[in-house]
Amino acid sequence: MARRRRFWNYPRPNKGPVQRWLPSWRIVVGTGLTGTALGAGLFVAAWSTTTIPTGLDEVNNQATTVYWSNGKEMGTFAEQKREKIKLADLPPYVGNAVVASEDATFWTNKGVDPKGIARAALTNLQSDTTQGASTLTQQYVERYYMDTTKSYAGKAREAIIALKVAQTQPKEEVLENYLNTIYWGRNTYGIQAASQEYFNKDAKDLTPDEAALLAGIIPSPNNWDPSVNPDQAKSRWQRGMRELHEQGYITAQEYADRAFPKFVERKEAANTQGGQRGYLLAQVKKELVKSESNPDGILDEGDIDTRGLRITTTIDHKLQKTAVEVEKTLHEDGAYGKASKNIRMSLVSMDPQTGAVKALYGGPDYVKQSLNTATQDRIQAGSTFKPFTLIGALEEGHTLDEKYDGNSPFYYKDPETGEKWEPSNFGGTDYGQIDLVGATAHSVNSVYGALNLEIGPEKTAEVAHRAGIRNTKDDPIEAVPSNVLGTASVYPIDLARAYSTIASGGYRTTPHIVEKVTTLDGTVIYEAPKTQEKEFDADDITAATYAMTQVVEQGSGQPAQELERPVAGKTGTSNDNLSAWFAGFVPQLTTVVGLRQYETLDLEAGKLAGQAEIDGFGEWGEITGSTWPVRAWTDFMQVATEGMKVEEFPEYVPPQPTFTPSPTPSETEEEKVVVPDVTGKDIAEATQVLEAAQLKVSTRPQNGDAPKGQVLETRGANTEVPVGTTVTLIVSTGQPDKPEQVVVPNVVGQPRTTAEQMIHGDALQPAVREEFSDQPVGIVIDTEPGQGNSVDQGSTVTLIVSKGPEPGNDGGGDDNGNGNGNKPPDEPTGEPSDPVDQLFGD
Repeated sequence: MARRRRFWNYPRPNKGPVQRWLPSWRIVVGTGLTGTALGAGLFVAAWSTTTIPTGLDEVNNQATTVYWSNGKEMGTFAEQKREKIKLADLPPYVGNAVVASEDATFWTNKGVDPKGIARAALTNLQSDTTQGASTLTQQYVERYYMDTTKSYAGKAREAIIALKVAQTQPKEEVLENYLNTIYWGRNTYGIQAASQEYFNKDAKDLTPDEAALLAGIIPSPNNWDPSVNPDQAKSRWQRGMRELHEQGYITAQEYADRAFPKFVERKEAANTQGGQRGYLLAQVKKELVKSESNPDGILDEGDIDTRGLRITTTIDHKLQKTAVEVEKTLHEDGAYGKASKNIRMSLVSMDPQTGAVKALYGGPDYVKQSLNTATQDRIQAGSTFKPFTLIGALEEGHTLDEKYDGNSPFYYKDPETGEKWEPSNFGGTDYGQIDLVGATAHSVNSVYGALNLEIGPEKTAEVAHRAGIRNTKDDPIEAVPSNVLGTASVYPIDLARAYSTIASGGYRTTPHIVEKVTTLDGTVIYEAPKTQEKEFDADDITAATYAMTQVVEQGSGQPAQELERPVAGKTGTSNDNLSAWFAGFVPQLTTVVGLRQYETLDLEAGKLAGQAEIDGFGEWGEITGSTWPVRAWTDFMQVATEGMKVEEFPEYVPPQPTFTPSPTPSETEEEKVVVPDVTGKDIAEATQVLEAAQLKVSTRPQNGDAPKGQVLETRGANTEVPVGTTVTLIVSTGQPDKPEQVVVPNVVGQPRTTAEQMIHGDALQPAVREEFSDQPVGIVIDTEPGQGNSVDQGSTVTLIVSKGPEPGNDGGGDDNGNGNGNKPPDEPTGEPSDPVDQLFGD
């Protein structure tokens, strides 16, 4: 019986010393079949368990682009700078340039290249690197579905997914997704973003040469960027053009005409939020993104960075640049004198008919100072609030021709609390009997104080809110007599809104910088609100606007006359010169310019805090609304109104008198009457006497030994005034007037006008004596009594004011002693309209 053969028969008998250890054909065949079966089984198992995953989240992210009002790009919001484009919208050679360069068999292969896999495996065995296959489909799978992978298992899974993708997706879809996914350097993803970055054009406009250059640098875009390695980039371009020609994607003539394309040099990495763009882009987000403060926003937090939207703003690039240039006259070039680095300008310019903001300046550099002073900082309003009181008075039936006592100061004592309020006119100027037009033009505090008490301070607050000043818990507009003088702080953009309400004839709009938002296909998903809400009667606004034009025609806003067109506005300076404003408008545009000085401003350390008196600079020893703010406003508006049609404000028609004039005077003459002296009479009797003389009565309480209700003084007694004039009576409260003790403030080193205001503010009376000294003309060098001494309220404090060096020491100098130029001491200087000596302020 023959011996049965063993399958494992080693060492084999009857064989030579070497052959006896070699495998038999049975072992070779068996092993091969087993390996093949095992491999097939593993492949079948892998195939059946592998599915095409959903695309990576980031491959669908597209950059949102923001544009100036003229359509030019302002900036982007992006996690990845990408904009998708359809393959059908591209010239055929664009996609085929990538095919020719990356995978010549793309249109015919099954998604993998066996030769490429073998080549990669050999490379991996011979080196420390791990290399995958190079079909375009596999690259697409890696970037679109899997992210980068270098493990063998990962590459095997990648190959299986590539095979399945090739079976289930048209080649055109694969190529389109690849073109929109691939990284092209310079922080760009996709052919459209790359085309914009390298050639400043849309991908649909690429030439064959440009397409070949982009395709050539795909393997190493950062290193082969033509700005970085021009020789390598040119070599890759030549190869790409040759492949395009040899594979039939361009004609022989196109190949013959080839030329290395001009490209945009790579820019150094820069912070795209620097300068003005950061402020504007942040404001765009604030308007569009839903938040607690903006529940009506149309976008969620992440949408704006990923949805590839097109946002058109209302910001005029030329006017924004002009705002920057205007600010430079404050600091960089010091055209009007170099100001303290702690001073900051805010500027808002908007269309009063729509609320579209044309320029918004809130700081020099968003990266260094993220606080936008135009939209996020509150600044004391000063006399810019007086028009709100005027409008309130007009609504209550007052007229512009009413006359008030314009002498300084205004006396008021709250009958309930006993609290005193005695605001003085700027420089202590007395204006006598003055109507509301003149009181507005010269910002007469005594008149507006009386007017605010007549209509009630709550009326002023109400009008301000209706016009557009928001009501904040942090800084409300309190219903107190001093609110007429702008003791509340406001956001500059709110003040621009409120003045736009006046400019539009009484219609309030919503300030905005986003005009519209569209998707990439042009679908409009948002348009700015342009609704107008009527808040005020046209006749009242027409009268108020007329009074505000006189601020420019005869008051503190006269530099604005340089526009040579109708302008209305109001200057404003707050208590202790903590802020200075000019808010003004022409019928088509409102602009507000504000100044404030921070106590601490260190941008390197990120410190921006506190409020300080604005330091004088240039020709202005004291900064009020009538100095740099109105100058800056005028410079800005000269550019803003270039080519703008000159429009008139609605004509103001004075109201007809409510009494029948005497037939004796001619129609052109104003009937007048002599003010009876009713001093010593009871207030009721005095009122009857004055009303019988066709005069109006205003009373001001004052402590004294006389019986309660007795008239202590008749202002303007025995003078001739127009019929209907308001006569002020000082009436006894019946309470003894005991002088209170006050301390003489330290005013040494201050300009004369500032010192006088400080003395007035402490209920003292200033007097002036001039002496020669080595100090500049107009500077206070001492006081009598000296600082720190306690004196009775109402006492006189003599200011010793420098006349400059004695003649012969320095060749002369201004000898008028007023510290502000060439006006004589008895004329108001600076801005004769602003309350810098209020008792109520910050």
